[in-house]
Amino acid sequence: MAPLLQIENLSISLPAGADRALAVDGVSLALNPREIVCVVGESGSGKSTLAHAVLGLLPRGLRIAGGDIRLGELQLAGMPLGELRRVRGKRIAMVFQEPLSALNPLMRCGHQIGEMLRTHGMRNAAQVNARVAELLTSVGLPDHARIVDSYPYQLSGGQRQRVMIAMALALEPDILIADEPTTALDVTTQAQILALIKDIQQRKGLAVLFITHDFGVVSEIADRIVVMRGGRVIESGSAQQVLRDPQEAYTQSLLAAVPSFRPPPAGKVQPDALLTVKNLRKTYVRKGKWFGPAQQFPAVKGVSFDIRRGETVGLVGESGSGKSTIGRMLAGLVSVDDGEVRLRGADMLADGAFADPARRRSVQMIFQDPYGSLNPRHTVARILTGGMRRHGMSASAAMDRARELMQLVKLDPSALDRYPHEFSGGQRQRLGFARAIAVTPELIVADEPVSALDVSVQDQVLAMLRQLKHELHLSMLFITHDLRVASQLCDRVIVLKHGEIVEQGLTAQVLENPQHEYTRELIAAVPGRSWK
Repeated sequence: MAPLLQIENLSISLPAGADRALAVDGVSLALNPREIVCVVGESGSGKSTLAHAVLGLLPRGLRIAGGDIRLGELQLAGMPLGELRRVRGKRIAMVFQEPLSALNPLMRCGHQIGEMLRTHGMRNAAQVNARVAELLTSVGLPDHARIVDSYPYQLSGGQRQRVMIAMALALEPDILIADEPTTALDVTTQAQILALIKDIQQRKGLAVLFITHDFGVVSEIADRIVVMRGGRVIESGSAQQVLRDPQEAYTQSLLAAVPSFRPPPAGKVQPDALLTVKNLRKTYVRKGKWFGPAQQFPAVKGVSFDIRRGETVGLVGESGSGKSTIGRMLAGLVSVDDGEVRLRGADMLADGAFADPARRRSVQMIFQDPYGSLNPRHTVARILTGGMRRHGMSASAAMDRARELMQLVKLDPSALDRYPHEFSGGQRQRLGFARAIAVTPELIVADEPVSALDVSVQDQVLAMLRQLKHELHLSMLFITHDLRVASQLCDRVIVLKHGEIVEQGLTAQVLENPQHEYTRELIAAVPGRSWK
């Protein structure tokens, strides 16, 4: 059987001054009909660059330096843009990692799908509308009338990703390229998207090139696996062979970094509660259209829990369950409608509580996106010392402490004069941790701090967190949708659904013997659970 897509000895050059000459270095890969090939590797391995090159979507500064990309008899490498546009969508379609960035924010979703159909010759409005409804229904969006009329920001992450898949399937292509389509999605939404891609692949006979760093996802869908490192293919083979018996040390290290679902022994914690939360409530209000009534969205509905000294409590649940809202309320970033929050008995909701420097420094937050939370105009030194200086520390003492913090999070103190954009994603997250612990808080609120990191960096950050917890005796509320991560770090787990706690207990107890149906659904949705 002849391959649908044949990549031979492909090389893609990087701009002058990059850390290496080639983003993709002599890569060969074949994609056969009705086959799912997963390309895996760490950030910077060249896997996404490879995928973008197929459709001529390379970023400015990158160019094909050699090799072939053939779709049947068509040579895609070097094909004029006008001809390539006829291939895009019709023969090969792509689903991007972040649909909110890929979709036009100013255009309703139905119009965006319809525009693709009209661009490729479907002019009859009734036919276009019927086809859009058919596509949305086929990707698991039966309420297509609402989706058609919605802007991207009005949909959940999973719904936006389904819209992207509907657009990709609109012209019935032979090949679907999916570039990290499940990154940062919660486990149930992730499971739904994977099931959808598998179902469509089987029904339509698609060939799928799936780009990911998540071996759990790979174990669920791959027929073949291609492992990349530094722009090169270092191992390839059937999914079973690579997952069960990897030949290369690098592949073995990636597989070893995947968090196990088996929790380690619980650590020692103090019996007295550091933080007490009682009947916490928050409702968001959205203004109605024109003169219509305002809409209320209860995000947190009477939540109560405590965190003991030295304890890490995991707050898990799907997107929209209220996890981040709770974290932001505890950090004083979102107002509380009702309830009680006490830290060492002190009322954290009293007027002016967070204006008190001692109280404000007692709770610090680590955000999901370190690049968005670190001031790009400030050096690392200024970022780390700013909080310490505001709390009365001298400039020299603050700099000494900043150097200690850099060593503590395993970064070179000589990098204090650099800016956030000069660090990798994993390094920026380490800087976020360093900033949070700079003022010696009693409680850390960590909101999805490893969700977008590749597996090896995630493993390094988790190891660092365990070390910091042990050395500094930190208490932490760890917000995550990834139960594998929660199992490796958290002493206790609280399961949240639609703003309410449905189950809580020791991590091993909850994961090994869940009592609530929703918890069982979350556990069943964890990708690769049966593999590792």
